[in-house]
Amino acid sequence: MEFSCRDAADSRLSGRYDLVTMFEALHDMAHPVDVLTSARMLLSPGGSMLVADERTAEHFAVDAGDVERLNYGMSVLHCLPVGMVGDDAAGTGTVIREGTVRAYARQAGFTECVVAPIENDFWRFYLLTP
Repeated sequence: MEFSCRDAADSRLSGRYDLVTMFEALHDMAHPVDVLTSARMLLSPGGSMLVADERTAEHFAVDAGDVERLNYGMSVLHCLPVGMVGDDAAGTGTVIREGTVRAYARQAGFTECVVAPIENDFWRFYLLTP
C-alpha cells in the first residue's frame, strides 16, 4: 500500500482510481463543481465516487430539531465563510441539501448521483458515477 499527498487536479493521476472518496468536505468547497470535476477525472473506467456530507432536511423549518440547528450554527460560523473565499465562490455551507449535491454532480459531468442506502443520523452518503 502506498500513501502520498498529491494535487487531485494533476492530470498524471487521471483514470487511475476505482474509488474516490470525499468525507464531510463538499459543502466547504468554494468551487465544488471544479473539485468534483477533478475527482471524476481521477476515476478509472467503471470507477465511482463516494461523497459523505451532512444529512439535512430538504427544506428549512423553524422546528428543524437540534441537529439541524447545530448544522446551521456551524455553517454560519465556519463552513459558509470558508466556502465564500475567492471569485465566484459557491458559498454552500453546512446545510447542503440532496438537490444541491445532485446539481453539483451533474454540472461536474457525473451521469448518476444516488443516495446510498446507509442510515445515519448525521451523514448522507452519495454514490456518483460518470
